[in-house]
Amino acid sequence: MRWRPSFAFLLAAALAAQTPLTYPATRKGDVVDDYHGTKVADPYRWLEDENSAETKAWVEAENQVTSAYLDQIPERDAIRARLTRLWDFEKYSAPSKRGKHYFYSANTGLQNQAVLYVTDRLQDRGRVLLDPNALSADGTTALSGMSLSEDGALMAYALSKGGADLVVWKVRRVATGQDLPDELPLGRSGVNAWAKDGSGFYYTRYPLPKDRSALTGVFRNQQLLFHRLGTPLAQDRVVYERPDHPDWGFRAHVTDDGAWLVIAQNEGTGQRRRIFLQDLRKPGAQVEPWLDRFDAAYQVVGNDRDTFYVFTDHDAPRGRLVAIRKAHPDAKDWHELIPQAKGQDVLAGVNLVANRFAATWRVDALQRVRLYDLKGRLQKEIALPGVGTLAGFGGRRKDRETFYTFTSYNLPPTLYRYDFATGKSAVFRQPKVAFDPARFEVKEAFYTSKDGTRVPLFLAYRKGLKLDGQNPTLLYGYGGFNIPAAPAFAPANLAWMEMGGIYAQAALRGGSEYGKAWHDAGRLANKQNVFDDFIAAAEWLIREKYTCTPKLAIMGGSNGGLLVGACMTQRPDLFGACLPMVGVMDMLRYHTFTIGWMWKSDYDVSSDPEGFKRLMAYSPLQNLKPGVAYPPTLLTTGDHDDRVVPAHSHKFIATLQADQAGPAPVLTRIETMGGHGAGKPTGKVLAERADQWAFLVKNLHMTLPPDFGKEPQP
Repeated sequence: MRWRPSFAFLLAAALAAQTPLTYPATRKGDVVDDYHGTKVADPYRWLEDENSAETKAWVEAENQVTSAYLDQIPERDAIRARLTRLWDFEKYSAPSKRGKHYFYSANTGLQNQAVLYVTDRLQDRGRVLLDPNALSADGTTALSGMSLSEDGALMAYALSKGGADLVVWKVRRVATGQDLPDELPLGRSGVNAWAKDGSGFYYTRYPLPKDRSALTGVFRNQQLLFHRLGTPLAQDRVVYERPDHPDWGFRAHVTDDGAWLVIAQNEGTGQRRRIFLQDLRKPGAQVEPWLDRFDAAYQVVGNDRDTFYVFTDHDAPRGRLVAIRKAHPDAKDWHELIPQAKGQDVLAGVNLVANRFAATWRVDALQRVRLYDLKGRLQKEIALPGVGTLAGFGGRRKDRETFYTFTSYNLPPTLYRYDFATGKSAVFRQPKVAFDPARFEVKEAFYTSKDGTRVPLFLAYRKGLKLDGQNPTLLYGYGGFNIPAAPAFAPANLAWMEMGGIYAQAALRGGSEYGKAWHDAGRLANKQNVFDDFIAAAEWLIREKYTCTPKLAIMGGSNGGLLVGACMTQRPDLFGACLPMVGVMDMLRYHTFTIGWMWKSDYDVSSDPEGFKRLMAYSPLQNLKPGVAYPPTLLTTGDHDDRVVPAHSHKFIATLQADQAGPAPVLTRIETMGGHGAGKPTGKVLAERADQWAFLVKNLHMTLPPDFGKEPQP
């Protein structure tokens, strides 16, 4: 009988062939914390100080090791070239109309930042209103938010530097392109809405922390204020605040008729809300509680005088739309317009545009959009061209048109204009990308998780794939904060498929794919379900002969970085490579930085004895063990990340390098002047993805196809 080597043997042989790396010496401190009687060492606590000379020297040393490793991978240049070619296509946002103006952003292809345009005619490109590329030589200044006055004459806009969440807000006159003196200084703030007459705007802000720098200090006690144009900020009126509840956050909007200020209050990132109202028709009217039981999610999508249309999961975990009269907020007095669906379909969101409700439904993690009249009667469903993601259908009640995009793994975002008068959609802008979508297959499959739960899995790859168990595969996941998996186009993932790889994305519990119950099943005491779902997806891909352990990589960012960190510590034998990005790795201390405390609705906190036990069971940092052979790993983070601070990744990689028993490389790539990801310049994105794909080529032992990088023939 002929002997065939096992996957484990092949993996061990491949790893043994690698030359062990010499990592920078990382000093160990003697910090030990006492959590409810359990002592937990934190020897790399000093890496939490991002401004210390020692931390900066360590970052530079780690980057040098990583750069030297990546520089020796011969395929990297070809990958970077192909990524650049695929990225070089025009990208447009959906237009937003205010007054007679349409506002939209566009990128010619490889610009570091998209440019904001304004036009009065849809068929015209219009003129540049704001070009962030002109604001910094390295492209790291980004437009990170904007709010338009009702008549489109004024625009409040936010600028961030290096990908940080801290922003400066300015006000620009649209007609002239000139800025007014009004400005909100650097901070964690946001313009929510304008007064209907354009006299000023409502905004939220957090006081700057006093205990640490703004990049790591804790933000609490958010306020909602009103700024009247032309007056000093010191005179801004506090509309609402709750110093007795420092964890309360606020988001406000003015109804289309200008009659009401609607304030939605949240606690952290949880889905439950309180709704407060202020009658803007009555000068001096106070903010008053309305839906204030904090028992469900509530979103006011519109109103007719004192009747409000509210999207909620109250008594409907998969969502419904109800009409609630101002004077009768009790649930027994609500009038249901769009009921909760039977089965597993989820009402994911509702917009009121052109006197219709545009309702987004999620069916087995895929979206459908249906239009209803104001009485909740179904009018039509928007036809979709395939397996993909639909987004848009925004606008105002008086509009007669709306815009939406459809995208998939093999389809760049195509922008459509929907005419409510004719009931027809037409392609408004369709990008041209240098690839043939017909060469790729996109499908949805289902697998069974550890506890028997059925989980959706999206797959994309080149047609003609052989199920021989030898295909390089990249499994991506997130699984948290009610955020669903969505099939969407990304040039980097397309390049991966051109390289012969399979791209897989699991719709893990913790998201919103099947409503509130699906989210609840992946948070707090149920967080382990998320990791079990991801591990089960990997096992299914191996069992169904898509791939094998030496050819399987996992990837995720932020909460998805936690996912990768937890899974690689729980099952280091299962994966051929790991790419955790800006991950939450220290679950015992995440809440002590910036806005980390807001995530306790999904994570628990270590200050609670039971929460500590649950977090300690899966926290990636605390579950690394000396003497374990961990898979090849390339962490990525940014030194200006003020959401998931880089100390998470720094402490994790320092521990991983100290504990690693095998020869597999465990490296970190730390982007200088880089944040959590939003606003990252195109050049930096291309460089990072090229490094990640090159790392996978080397560690999954891939051979690029002969036609990789060649343009499709007409």
